[in-house]
Amino acid sequence: MSSSVMRSAVTGVGSYLPEKIVTNADLAKKVDTSDDWIVERTGIYQRHNVAPGEFTSDMATAAARRALKAACRTPGEVDLIIVATTTPDLTFPSTAVIVQRKIGAPVGIAFDVQAVCTGFVYALAVAEGFVSRGMAKCALVIGAETMSCLMDYTDRATCVLFGDGAGAVVLESRAGQGTTADQGLLGFALRADGTKEDLLRVSGGPSSTHTVGYLTMQGSQVFRHAVVNIAEAVNMAAAHAGVALSEVDWFIPHQANQRILDGVAQRLGLDESKVISTVAKHANTSAASIPLAFDEAVKDGRIKPGQLLMLEAMGGGLTWGAAVLRL
Repeated sequence: MSSSVMRSAVTGVGSYLPEKIVTNADLAKKVDTSDDWIVERTGIYQRHNVAPGEFTSDMATAAARRALKAACRTPGEVDLIIVATTTPDLTFPSTAVIVQRKIGAPVGIAFDVQAVCTGFVYALAVAEGFVSRGMAKCALVIGAETMSCLMDYTDRATCVLFGDGAGAVVLESRAGQGTTADQGLLGFALRADGTKEDLLRVSGGPSSTHTVGYLTMQGSQVFRHAVVNIAEAVNMAAAHAGVALSEVDWFIPHQANQRILDGVAQRLGLDESKVISTVAKHANTSAASIPLAFDEAVKDGRIKPGQLLMLEAMGGGLTWGAAVLRL
């Protein structure tokens, strides 16, 4: 007979996108590109950009409030906030403590996680450690990015790829039987390889240049590593969770570009109809992309309670990872 275990369950999902939509045609007015060129190589048609004076913490706060509403929780119940971001409002304090203040959460635990596009998966794993061990009862895990602030708009290979946005989930403890039928997070795989730093990076930082810098990327190398590494992480996470890929109802990947999504699905032999894709209208929102796609698929009815989900990503570092959860 299985023994009782504490799981960390997603009880609410929320997201936020800035009002301003930037189409491929809009970008073609400021950089040497075209709608056809962008769509053919990335599958992206548009992205959202923040308004003047709108910060990462503002988007994170809006997504957090919506996730709390979906979970039927109040800010007063939140005792842990983790924000995955590579574009914080300030060097310090963390974006998480700014969100804590803005939503009116009480004194508790709040900090940021920086793993770029893999940040949300890393943050989920960190939060799971607090919630499943009783160190937090109601956690907000947020991915929020203002990627437009890192763009070099003379580099058509990168500036067309990214957008701004935020997504959040509420994590709460749930008793389970220690089986794959339990509600909650069932398994993870987290990886990093610092020798590949130059493939995807930002050319600046507080201690090295005293500036923010711009995003640079070796696209073909990133694509090759993404397909191999993400497939590896998915298989590792499934093995850790004790599930077969055929059991997964929905795959929610980081929305880097459609070619990577297709490449991973092909390598793993996945049914592409099970892969949630929002890259066409959101572009790459780094740590925000998984919870943004998660929330959209919950809201449109595709993702339902009880279903088995696989989340996966790869980002600068290089970092990559995957998580299995039952909603």
